[in-house]
Amino acid sequence: MNNTSKRPRILIVDDDKNTRDGLQRALRRSCEVLTAESGDRALAILGTEEVDILLSDVRMPGMDGLTLLQRARARHPELVSILLTAYGNVELAVEAMKAGAYDFLMKPVNLDHLDMLLQRALRSRDIESENQQLREQLDDKFGLESLVGSAPVMQEMFDMIRQASPTQATVLVQGESGTGKELVAHAIHRLSTRAKGPFIAVHCAALSDTLLESELFGHEKGAFTGAAARRKGRFELADGGTLFLDEISEISPAVQVKLLRVLEERCFERVGGDTPVEVDIRLIAATNRNLRAWVDEGKFREDLFFRLDVVNITLPPLRDRLDDIPVLCSHFIREFTEKNNRTIEGITCDAVAQLAAYRWPGNVRELRNTIEKMVVLSRGDRLTTRDIPPNIRQEVKGSAPSDGHSSATTVLPSSASLADTERAMIFKAIEQQGGNRTKAAEVLGISRRTLHRKLNQYQAEEKGETNHD
Repeated sequence: MNNTSKRPRILIVDDDKNTRDGLQRALRRSCEVLTAESGDRALAILGTEEVDILLSDVRMPGMDGLTLLQRARARHPELVSILLTAYGNVELAVEAMKAGAYDFLMKPVNLDHLDMLLQRALRSRDIESENQQLREQLDDKFGLESLVGSAPVMQEMFDMIRQASPTQATVLVQGESGTGKELVAHAIHRLSTRAKGPFIAVHCAALSDTLLESELFGHEKGAFTGAAARRKGRFELADGGTLFLDEISEISPAVQVKLLRVLEERCFERVGGDTPVEVDIRLIAATNRNLRAWVDEGKFREDLFFRLDVVNITLPPLRDRLDDIPVLCSHFIREFTEKNNRTIEGITCDAVAQLAAYRWPGNVRELRNTIEKMVVLSRGDRLTTRDIPPNIRQEVKGSAPSDGHSSATTVLPSSASLADTERAMIFKAIEQQGGNRTKAAEVLGISRRTLHRKLNQYQAEEKGETNHD
């Protein structure tokens, strides 16, 4: 590489000058090399210089290599460390690995083996660094790792979640069944100032009016037959935290009136009681209906609707963000291979393309269940079109099952990033369609304009890489 800023920086530590000089000459063509004659000098350098790899002898006067390794990694956990010794034994190697060494080499050093080892160590570090960044981005940005997506409509939703979460505003989450409304509620809670408080969920449609009222507000002893003791309701249990009311559109007019009062006064009485109970809660409500239309039809109180509709977050159906299917597939494959102790390397591009051609009436929940079924029932180490459930294959036109040995079985690894997954899928679709971009866009479930934008982006990235080499 011509750009020295991209060259890895290696610190060679050895009390023998000939060894230091020899390794420096061998490595300086591919690395920026720093040297130190002792552990103390090495720590001083690490305190002022950025170093990618520490290559140190074990036996040195004063501070030995193992002590140096431990102290260096305590300050710089990401530092890749390789130890050298002329007096190797199993016990020493084990001790070095426990201390965090990436590897352990015997002197005299085989330079070809060392070069290969350095490249492998740097790749391993970069992958771990990228994975850590992705984990932090998911947690910081979404509040919940299960919220996955890069489509513009999802990015807008993430921005709204990030903006609304630190406030005390009531949130109304709307979207079809299976789009992830409860995940959004969890994300808002986790990113809010109430994150350490309780998150209490109530699925309103699952309860009758009488049960729902008691469930929400609690009841006094003797309030009704079977009420043998006072019982706290969900509002009280959520005090100091977040109350999530799912399927809010299904509550009766009588419960709507009581709910409106709580939102206005933050106060209520238990069923069968007359003592006011004050609560400090943040309310998030969700519905799979158009609540404004429900109001216009006289099925939901308008004043309650306005109380709920302070921040409105609408989740798009999966059919409106098909670009996210590759990364959702990778996400769910990782989840279910770990859960079911399976070894699945990934999913073929043609299988992803077939999944993207399906309309997903059950949205992300249906895709998640489909991937779980494919992982559990798959007989190979990768998911192919043969693993897709028959009902989906039959609905997708022209999607005859693959024999698993066609030229279109490029695998998208379960650990692939969104960008890598998307790129591989696009180029494979174009290849499958004989270079016909219009047909490739149809197979991928995206517009031709989106496909061209992606290809221009890849071309610009490749030119940028070439210009920096």
